[in-house]
Amino acid sequence: MVAILGISAFYHDSAAALLVDGQIVAAAQEERFTRKKHDPRFPIEAIRYVLDEAGLTVEQLDNVVFYDKPFLKFERLLETYVSNAPRGFNSFRIAMPVWIREKLFQKDLIQKELRELAPKVKLADKMMFAEHHFSHAASAFYPSPFDEAVVLTLDGVGEWATSTVAIGRGKDLEIVKELHFPHSLGLLYSAFTYYTGFRVNSGEYKVMGLAPYGTPRFKDLIIDKLMDLKPDGTFRLDQSYFNYATGLTMTNDKFADLFGRPVREPDTDQLDDFHMDIAASVQAVTEEVVLRMTRSLAAEYDIPNLCLAGGVALNCVANGKVLRDGAFKNIWIQPAAGDAGGALGCAYAAYHTELGHDRHRDTTKRDAMQGSYLGPDYDQANIESRLTACGAVFESRPMDQVVTETADALADGKAVGWFNGRMEFGPRALGGRSILGDPRSESMQKLLNLKVKFRESFRPFAPSVLREDMAEWFDLDHDSPYMLLVDTVREDRRREMTDEENALFGIEKLNVVRSEIPAVTHIDYSARIQTVHADTNPRYHQLISAFKDRTGCPLVVNTSFNVRGEPIVCTPEDAFRCFMGTDIEWLVVGNCILRKENQDSALAEDYKNKYELD
Repeated sequence: MVAILGISAFYHDSAAALLVDGQIVAAAQEERFTRKKHDPRFPIEAIRYVLDEAGLTVEQLDNVVFYDKPFLKFERLLETYVSNAPRGFNSFRIAMPVWIREKLFQKDLIQKELRELAPKVKLADKMMFAEHHFSHAASAFYPSPFDEAVVLTLDGVGEWATSTVAIGRGKDLEIVKELHFPHSLGLLYSAFTYYTGFRVNSGEYKVMGLAPYGTPRFKDLIIDKLMDLKPDGTFRLDQSYFNYATGLTMTNDKFADLFGRPVREPDTDQLDDFHMDIAASVQAVTEEVVLRMTRSLAAEYDIPNLCLAGGVALNCVANGKVLRDGAFKNIWIQPAAGDAGGALGCAYAAYHTELGHDRHRDTTKRDAMQGSYLGPDYDQANIESRLTACGAVFESRPMDQVVTETADALADGKAVGWFNGRMEFGPRALGGRSILGDPRSESMQKLLNLKVKFRESFRPFAPSVLREDMAEWFDLDHDSPYMLLVDTVREDRRREMTDEENALFGIEKLNVVRSEIPAVTHIDYSARIQTVHADTNPRYHQLISAFKDRTGCPLVVNTSFNVRGEPIVCTPEDAFRCFMGTDIEWLVVGNCILRKENQDSALAEDYKNKYELD
């Protein structure tokens, strides 16, 4: 047996993953256990979980692998500060003590942290470090269904690389091209996230959701002024407009002057048409860059398969356009594409690349990710004990009855918390820790945003659709189990707009009914689609099938089980607290059904103000 622990930590979205003989046993983000969103701290609770899931101790690990190389990253920081001196002194003054005290000596730090689980353990000879983008590339290729693939990674920055191209064949993976800091598609997108008043490394998906409300009228300005974009998608960014290399902000006054407005203050400045146009423009630029890259790579390597990872690979709108473009016949995207997935990737890198073990694909399965259901599960007795200790009032039912009654509740328009099976790994709820609703409802999107999620009204929701029925509702004809592809609602399911409705602009478009499934149809008729498969999540598939039997509609609204600023729920207690603090009317935890009207209202918390807004 070969047991390898992969760790990502110290920047954002810390996580742990465990491979045993090259198979994924468990993976989880630290935030789910600590309840601190994007928690960057050492993932001791996630490590505790993955070891428990495997029945292993720290002493039984063959290797512990970290997802990037701190000395290379430190070298990049020093070179950047020296080359830009005296600019950036304040950033240098803040960063260096932390690096010298902690981050530079991560081998010692990791050993010290792991001694909380094994006080006498000595790991120096077992530790490895993988390069950041190689970790991303490994997380994309090794669990994919492909024997051979082009692997494209795009994010903010690792050590030096911001984008890489690798070629994967069998157990072998080699990076063949790189773009280096400060020229970064991820940092460009984050700069506009900052400029529009959202939080960097958290709010990028808000920019993506806002983009359809605007017009990309600044696209040419961005390409002409901010970047030198080549036909193959490579580029350089004009650093005179940015502040991220040496400063404490993403953009500077020259950037603001170019677009004619200062950075939006989220607490005082309302989102308006300008911000929607900015969002639409940077989204359009991102799609242009990615499409140029993928077309060029497909022509150069003549390999039909593409794997994607890195934070930019969570841009499901761009992913959908890459798929429809057809330069690559098949694409596969790592569901934990951001830094959390680096924990899995570095473990794979150690197993296949460093240790040289062969790769054994199970061709009977879609991929090696197990639907990304890699987190904790709870048996029925444990669930009942935990709910009882919370003061919850519940009824335990056979699963067939749970499914029947929950499908009825959804058809009646109730918002349902659905907690079943293993927790998802990655940022998307995929039917393990989800809030569900009726997609046919004209009011469901607003209800879930304002009264359940406590977040901006423009944020779209995803449909979870039975894979076998997808072609009758959407133009997509490709598996999308991880909710990472956007495509359009079929034309025959859409509603024809009136002249008055077509004349609306911006947020005014929000409340217009556009299709038979308005709760999951964005204003451009798009949807972020999750295909549901009976082999990876049979209970969720059974529930949607029961909903279809009642309504003729083979899909439900699916959003993550949390409120704005809160990590997705992990335990039955988390689910009960969120249920009590929001307008969720119906909660299913395992085989337990909880109705809001039966609960003690004194147990309700003020969830609207409990978590710091993201």
